[in-house]
Amino acid sequence: MTHIRALSPADIPAAAALLRRAAEEFILVESTPEDGAVFLAEQGEAGMRSFLAQGYVYHVAEADGELAGFIALRERSHVYSLYVDKRWHRRGIARRLWETARDAALGPGHPGFFTVNSSNHALPFYAALGFVATAPTQVSIVRYNPMRLVLAQGPGAALVDPA
Repeated sequence: MTHIRALSPADIPAAAALLRRAAEEFILVESTPEDGAVFLAEQGEAGMRSFLAQGYVYHVAEADGELAGFIALRERSHVYSLYVDKRWHRRGIARRLWETARDAALGPGHPGFFTVNSSNHALPFYAALGFVATAPTQVSIVRYNPMRLVLAQGPGAALVDPA
C-alpha cells in the first residue's frame, strides 16, 4: 500500500539518496562527470532544505515503510522534481504524486498551467499526463525538455492538451 503525504525534514536524507540513485541511472548518463557532480551538489540534502525554506512544496510516497518517491512544486505551477525509486516504477506512484501535488496547488490565484523541465527519460510520462513540449531539448548541466500543461477553463473542465 502506498501512502502520499507532505515531506517532513526527517525525510530529506532518504529523498536526497533516492534522487542521487535515480539521477545517476536515468539523467546524468547524458552529462559530463563534472556537470553531474554540480547537479548532485545542487540537488542534495542542503539544496532540498533550501528549496523547502523557499516555499517549494514537497510530497512523498511511502510504500512498505520506505520512501518510494517524491515530488516538489515551485510557485504552485512548476514541477521542480519528481523521482520514484526504480524498485517502485510502473506502479502508478509517479502519477499519484503528480495528482496530489497538482490538486494541492490548484485554487485561487493559480495561473492555469503547469510547467516542467523533463529529462529525456521522463518524456513519455509527462506526455501521458498531457504536457506538451514548448521548445527543443535544452543542454545545461543536464539535458531537459521544457513542457507545459494548460488547464481547461470552465465548470467541470478537465486538463487538456493545448495543441
